[in-house]
Amino acid sequence: MTRIKRGNIARKRRKKILKLAKGFRGSHSKLFRTAKQQVLKSLKYSYVGRKNKKRSYRRLWIARINAATRLYNISYSQFISLLKKKGIALNRKIIAQLVIVDIYFLDYLVQAIQ
Repeated sequence: MTRIKRGNIARKRRKKILKLAKGFRGSHSKLFRTAKQQVLKSLKYSYVGRKNKKRSYRRLWIARINAATRLYNISYSQFISLLKKKGIALNRKIIAQLVIVDIYFLDYLVQAIQ
């Protein structure tokens, strides 16, 4: 019976993992076994990180809107509630960006909801 060496496929698989592990410290980027474990862990971290990024940006936008609306003696929750009642469909990201660029925009919004 002939011997099967699996040369190409095994090498491709290992090179793919080691390429993903580039930049890791120590044996995590050099040795296949430890690199494989670290790559799996890093992919999990990056997946979770993408979800956390969305969360943290939303918190930032809310903080900015809250700080701006406090100048008009309105709390953030009251402001968002009034926007919904008046049917003004602007998301938090756009409101936060427009408040930074143009403070008179918020003045206009407050006039529109009251």
